[in-house]
Amino acid sequence: MSEIRKHYFLEKYCVIAGERSKRPTDFVKERAPEPGPETCSFCPGNEDLTPAATAVYRYEGKKLVIQKDEDNKRVKDWEVRCFPNLYPALPGHEIIAETPDHEKHPSDFTDDEITLLMQVYSDRTTHHLENNDTQYVSLFRNHGRDAGASLSHPHTQLIPVPFVPPMIMQELTAIEEADRCPYCDIVERESGGERVIIENDYWIVFAPYCSRLPFEMWMLPKKHVSSITAIGDLAPMGKALRDALLKLKTLLNNPTYNYMFFQMDSSSYHLNIRIEPKLSIAAGFEKNTDVFINTMPPEDAARSLREIDAPLKI
Repeated sequence: MSEIRKHYFLEKYCVIAGERSKRPTDFVKERAPEPGPETCSFCPGNEDLTPAATAVYRYEGKKLVIQKDEDNKRVKDWEVRCFPNLYPALPGHEIIAETPDHEKHPSDFTDDEITLLMQVYSDRTTHHLENNDTQYVSLFRNHGRDAGASLSHPHTQLIPVPFVPPMIMQELTAIEEADRCPYCDIVERESGGERVIIENDYWIVFAPYCSRLPFEMWMLPKKHVSSITAIGDLAPMGKALRDALLKLKTLLNNPTYNYMFFQMDSSSYHLNIRIEPKLSIAAGFEKNTDVFINTMPPEDAARSLREIDAPLKI
């Protein structure tokens, strides 16, 4: 029997179509080969093909150095490189080239590499929030062509927005009307439960009760913080995100996905990260109702992902 499920605290719904449930292998798709580094404008040595960097992270020995390109000079030796998008959606639209390695994605990062990426996310978010015109920082990663990645080199995008998106306003309204933070309630509700995928002292990764998509994952800090900029130790966060992506990659043969940071410079909001694999298509019913039919119950998805014990290849 299908089950209608309501969002934890919003007037949003999904349909869990248990009778149409599939095995994880049924979601595995063949992906077309991605272009190699030979023609990649984000790879080391091709810095002249992109706008001058806004920030470059590199090591001098063991010391991390953060510098900005000036006078259109190009820093060639880098770990992470940030630069304006050549075709910006809005002013300030940035590309974060996550690594010099064209073939290495966050699911394969070492502890140090993923922690550095989280630091870059925090630094660049702070940078843009200091602009009085910025009301929201959209921070997201598209993995694979079907998920919107026009270039295959590992990269994240950041877009400062001069207004608060309506979906965030809807959440803020519900949060401010509640007796306590609804996301803190979600942490308590899901902790130790059947939908948990990864859990440690600081973070929880789980398949939400109201999953709209097969193998959708949410990641929440157990301590109430509103933004990545308010997190002192970024290592546990990076490791949890990396490990969740590695489980997804291993179980479903490296599917395309989006991950998105939802954060506000507001103490009432609760930072959350959502990972949405591109395994299904929104058809007429979804577009007509904004109610998604999910053929993979989140309890089953969580069990399959939780059981994956994939070794990190370094």
